[in-house]
Amino acid sequence: MPYLTLMDEAAPQRNYSLRDVANGLRSMLRTGAPWRMLPTDVPPRPVVDHQTRRWLTAGVVAQMVHDVRMLVRDITDRTPQPRAVIVDSRTLQSTPASGGRAGDDGHIWRNGSTVHLAVDTLGHLLAGVVTPANEQDRAQMTVLAQRIQEVTGDTVEVAVGDQGSTGEQPAAEAAAYGIRLEVVTLPTAMRGVVVLPRRWVVERRFAWMTCCRRVVRDDERVAATLAHVHVVAVTIVLAHRFVSLMVQRS
Repeated sequence: MPYLTLMDEAAPQRNYSLRDVANGLRSMLRTGAPWRMLPTDVPPRPVVDHQTRRWLTAGVVAQMVHDVRMLVRDITDRTPQPRAVIVDSRTLQSTPASGGRAGDDGHIWRNGSTVHLAVDTLGHLLAGVVTPANEQDRAQMTVLAQRIQEVTGDTVEVAVGDQGSTGEQPAAEAAAYGIRLEVVTLPTAMRGVVVLPRRWVVERRFAWMTCCRRVVRDDERVAATLAHVHVVAVTIVLAHRFVSLMVQRS
């Protein structure tokens, strides 16, 4: 696992293999178990916790998402970097661990944190922001637009959002980074389930990520940790997607 190897050849020998440490992290994400309830067949909690923080601080997990996303786009005959993105958010219910920084989402009557994501047209993560649930989606456009262009190298031209992104201010903030914001709204006479153009892509991404129970609720004390947990969850889902595509092509 070259991505996860942070020490050189002259460093002391490890007591636990990186594979076992990664398995402990995956177990915590997939089951939603607390750190202190990791299975006994993986390294101890302090080892998994400390090594995970080193990986996240070094940015190796985000680099994995970036590289695998480009590979998937190449396999599916897409350009290496997207020209269009979809932005959306979802609110996670707070817990005793995260209640101190939670906010009230009056739209869905939920107290918690909101995760704002930007994905490409295949549904793969580009950027994310975590805020209290009482903060509006349109207020995050500057941060999202900046991070999107940093990740893609200023290739994005269009961003598709929902009604939470309406208004002159978010459009102007996106335009400052060379992005045209398009808002997809619900039909006036809506009956039953309506699939909105391009919006379903990011909704599917949220659905895929629920296979990792750790991101179903906000169990983290720090907002940055919640954002990092989502990146790791995306890595797991994206790796499965990449393997599936390679099997289909073989």
